[in-house]
Amino acid sequence: MLSIRKSADRGHADHGWLDTYHTFSFADYHDPDHMGFRHLRVINEDVVQPDQGFGQHPHRDMEILTWILEGSLEHKDSMKSGGVIRPGEMQ
Repeated sequence: MLSIRKSADRGHADHGWLDTYHTFSFADYHDPDHMGFRHLRVINEDVVQPDQGFGQHPHRDMEILTWILEGSLEHKDSMKSGGVIRPGEMQ
């Protein structure tokens, strides 16, 4: 069964360079009623400050989709691929 979950009910963390909202349990946010949806484990809404971001880090057994709403985001991965993602584009 699907239910509406209001934005304010999600987990939240503000790290200064990253303001993030977690739909499902993630990192230090744990909500046993919201652990994921079937194989979907993470939906995060992240606002990254300019010239900041995640350092290179591994991901095992997962696909990551990034959708840009505003600004641009440079992406580089361990497979030596990368580029700049802009609004309306998805990586």
